[in-house]
Amino acid sequence: MLAGSAYAATTLLDVPPPHDLVWLQSTEPSRQGDRFPTRTVSTSRNPSELPTSSRPAPRQVPWKGGSIPFEEFLATTHTNAFIVLKDGKITNEWYTKGVTADTRMSSWSMAKSIVSLLVGQAIQRGDLSEDDRLVDLLPELRTGGAYDTITVRHLLDMSSGIDVDENYNPWWPFTGTAGMLLTRDLPGFVQDHRDVTYTPGSQASYRSVDTQMLGLILARVEGKPLADLLTERLWGPVGATHTATWNLDHDRGTEKAFACINATARDFARIGQLVLDGGTANGRQIVAKQWIDRLSTPAPHKIDGWGYSAQWWHPSGGNGKDFSAIGVYGQYTYIDPVNRTVIVKMSDHGTQQDEQETIDALRSIANNAG
Repeated sequence: MLAGSAYAATTLLDVPPPHDLVWLQSTEPSRQGDRFPTRTVSTSRNPSELPTSSRPAPRQVPWKGGSIPFEEFLATTHTNAFIVLKDGKITNEWYTKGVTADTRMSSWSMAKSIVSLLVGQAIQRGDLSEDDRLVDLLPELRTGGAYDTITVRHLLDMSSGIDVDENYNPWWPFTGTAGMLLTRDLPGFVQDHRDVTYTPGSQASYRSVDTQMLGLILARVEGKPLADLLTERLWGPVGATHTATWNLDHDRGTEKAFACINATARDFARIGQLVLDGGTANGRQIVAKQWIDRLSTPAPHKIDGWGYSAQWWHPSGGNGKDFSAIGVYGQYTYIDPVNRTVIVKMSDHGTQQDEQETIDALRSIANNAG
């Protein structure tokens, strides 16, 4: 009877059945993208290898008020892949056992920062404006209330106030962001979650649903799935050498825009280098310099004590110029314009564990990258 009730409940919630949920929870976060339907992001027609200029790895990095050996830092934070690019060249590259340069791993919320680049391109082309209202772009969501005042700018800076909390509880993954991750009907999910907890634009709070709304907007105004937009407008132009995938709510369905791009560490590094280079790659302006300026300048409202802007984090401390794409379980595409350094770290660490400490370690590595 209990088993029957569990299966009936998941059917009613339109999420995977209990045996799939158990399977998912027993899978490392870096591999959970294998458990959901996907749409392919194709390799570039003109792939370009990243040049190398090998340098010794750092001996020590700062950690929680002291310092630890670099290898211990990688092990302590359950690192799967670690790449340092200095002036566009790979100076350090490390993989854990069973992971190689060809291994696809989940971006988790680093996908948000990639969605930002796609939004910036749409704005550059005139297909979208930061002042556009959500409900003018997706009129089926109109409520007649405060929700209707949400703009693209609010979604970009996480100041919409949409009431979908950041729940990562593995034992009750049916509400908030966990529910959004598991649902087989993302358009229906956002339709069912149109309350706001504060006046849009008055403050900011981290909400993955904001990025999901941006993804739905992009697909609507461009008339293409997000994976196809990523192939054409970023993956191809940066010279990505491996196919990627983007997880969907169901077969041939809607991309989980807030997470779940599965790609190699090197191809994530190419995206980081694109941003470091002011939106240029392979001699072309791929993303407008104005958009890179936008995302690299903190928005008015901080989130949990850190700066945030257009789906990119601005951690406290450092030289005040660095910023990062960050995903739960320890995913980073860290960018230090002062030191001309990009660092990609893919991990299976805690949900939001040791983020400030990890950023401090990445800053130290960038400062000593040569």
